[in-house]
Amino acid sequence: MRTETIAAIATAMSSSGIGIIRISGEEAFDIIDKIFRKKSGKKLKEKKSHVVHYGFIYDGEEKIDEVLVILMKGPHSYTAEDTVEIDCHGGVLMMKRILETVIKYGARPAEPGEFTKRAFLNGRIDLSQAEAVIDVINAKNQYALKSSVSQLSGSVSQKIRELRETIIYEIAFIESALDDPEHISLDGYNVRLRNNLIPMEREINRLLESSDDGKVMTEGVKTVILGKPNAGKSSLMNVLLGEERAIVTDIAGTTRDVLEEHIRLKGISLNIVDTAGIRDTEDIVEKIGVDRARNVADEADLIIYVVDASRPLDENDRQIKDMIHDKKCVVILNKTDLLQVVTKEELEQETGKTVVPVSAKEGTGIDLLEKEIQSMFYHGEINFNDEVYITNVRHKAALEEVKQSLNMVKESIDHQMPEDFYSIDLMNAYEQLGLIIGEAVEDDLVNEIFSRFCMGK
Repeated sequence: MRTETIAAIATAMSSSGIGIIRISGEEAFDIIDKIFRKKSGKKLKEKKSHVVHYGFIYDGEEKIDEVLVILMKGPHSYTAEDTVEIDCHGGVLMMKRILETVIKYGARPAEPGEFTKRAFLNGRIDLSQAEAVIDVINAKNQYALKSSVSQLSGSVSQKIRELRETIIYEIAFIESALDDPEHISLDGYNVRLRNNLIPMEREINRLLESSDDGKVMTEGVKTVILGKPNAGKSSLMNVLLGEERAIVTDIAGTTRDVLEEHIRLKGISLNIVDTAGIRDTEDIVEKIGVDRARNVADEADLIIYVVDASRPLDENDRQIKDMIHDKKCVVILNKTDLLQVVTKEELEQETGKTVVPVSAKEGTGIDLLEKEIQSMFYHGEINFNDEVYITNVRHKAALEEVKQSLNMVKESIDHQMPEDFYSIDLMNAYEQLGLIIGEAVEDDLVNEIFSRFCMGK
């Protein structure tokens, strides 16, 4: 079956040192031979794969650019098809001009994600690996990046395939025994099957538990900084950001509204919000800011409560204590460089939360804050050598279906139901696992997944 040859700009549409135009399909080599010229005059399709060639791109007799061209013969390419990459000068106009020439001589513009989609359809990668490609591109911190690279190399795929092999063996045994009861006995099989479900359930539960860590890796922690006016909230935010973004003065109530930023705190992503100081006020504008602070705090995954160590606790602190009562919260004892009237021990007893002494002015205590946040949101040490982390919502939903199906098998065993009932639920678990790696997946889902990709990937 012939497929159309596609082409796209594979680098960002901005001026840079180099730009890449990618071509993939059965006519990729014919197209490049029509527009690429080198001194030897030999056709590139006659050359070895994975070799760099120096020359020029021409449109007819018009020389367009000096380039390097790389040929990758299928199936040893990203798409498993004949692929060409043109490395040209990285001006936006130049990249567009070369792409227009490639299309003029036989290619068509690629759709978003179509190169990776072809890699999936051609069997070079499975669907979970394809999704990991976009996760690598969108990674916001080092943990998300490492997890995505691990998934791209097949860590999730391998685990899913192992589970499917175990399940399909049980299905095949049941079906064979039902078809040939004279030679294959099911006596005592229900006990054996129940025992075999235990390690499967344990693995499914571990994967589902890892999805909490996965969510933090990919989406970050929705974080709100709370405190009284002039407690040093904006100063702390500036220290975390590494630049002066929030206005800092000695005047209480300087911050009147919420200020949102994304911070990478040594591997942890915080979607962080600085808020107006919590206090009773008659100032209408400030009061609106305080109300907004309360609202965003209700929706936060984490609250950083900043306390001024040089001022005694008061009624405003009591209000904040009520707000953080049932929330994940780390308390910052700020301004420890000044004479302290509030101690770490007093604050821990008052709030029931972990207290981290910090001086936003001196920049001390930030490492302790990072470690505390990490311990709050990651289950144990993050290790990508052996561990598999579920970071995709679609994968998590499928695993929850698998868990439910395995529970139904156990219920059938406990109620001494016929063995074909086991087979029905085991098959559903098998199919749900297959959805993760793209076995028998609906075309609409495939199209939806790859539509999220950038052009040229």
